[in-house]
Amino acid sequence: MRTRGFTLVELIVVMVITGILAASITVFLKPAIDSYVDSRRRADLTDMADTALRRMSQDIRSAVPNSVRSVSASCFQLVPTIAGGRYRKASDTTKDTPLPCTPSATCSAPLDVTQATTVFDVLSPMATVPAQNDWVVVGNQNAGDVYAGTNRAQISVTPTTPRVSDGRHRITVTSTQFPSGYDGGRFVIVPNTTQTIFYSCVGGTLYRTAAAFNANQATTCALDTGAVVATDVAPSGCTFVYDPNQGATQQSGFVSIRLELSRSGESVVLAHGVHVDNAP
Repeated sequence: MRTRGFTLVELIVVMVITGILAASITVFLKPAIDSYVDSRRRADLTDMADTALRRMSQDIRSAVPNSVRSVSASCFQLVPTIAGGRYRKASDTTKDTPLPCTPSATCSAPLDVTQATTVFDVLSPMATVPAQNDWVVVGNQNAGDVYAGTNRAQISVTPTTPRVSDGRHRITVTSTQFPSGYDGGRFVIVPNTTQTIFYSCVGGTLYRTAAAFNANQATTCALDTGAVVATDVAPSGCTFVYDPNQGATQQSGFVSIRLELSRSGESVVLAHGVHVDNAP
């Protein structure tokens, strides 16, 4: 008995039919697949841009008042903070006897802006207790003051706990004359490990770069170093505009941010505005 197989004609017919079916399926499925891939790409870009805007907004809102500097349309600089609060402005006339007395375990430590300060008590709680070598900033009225160092002092020893009636922390700093005439009673803490921050768009990447205090105004963006905040930045895709006197009181600045990301023909543009409280 002879075994019967497929003829050449039958195989060719099957191949033609299979090709027709594959082409038909491709015509209908490819747009759907391409649409899914494009949607996923746009979602990834949107998520990265939104995360970058949130990171910048957080740093801007917590920056030292009046410390935001516009370097160019594609970069800006600020001085970050990790804590802050209110300092004791006068001695405890009830428990400090006799007056005046030297700050000690039985005497409070007020911060007097009319003379050099080496130690003061903190009246309010701080989310983060500063460490040795961190910086105390008081009364930053002008953008250049904190960079030049006229109103900041470095913490010389680890903060201690004073008498319960004196406050929550006692901070010792290098002898510094803080701005005379400032009566706000507030201070902020700048970490020594991150004295200033640059946000710079360089070569299609948005960087967050830590730098040291510099009295001279930066004229160029930081180099392509530091933490990567976003990639796939389109050419001229970063626009940062800072207005230091937004509002009637001239103590409310505003940073306008526009970020455009692009990848494989897909692009997203997000814009965001951040109000800056410049009241020291």
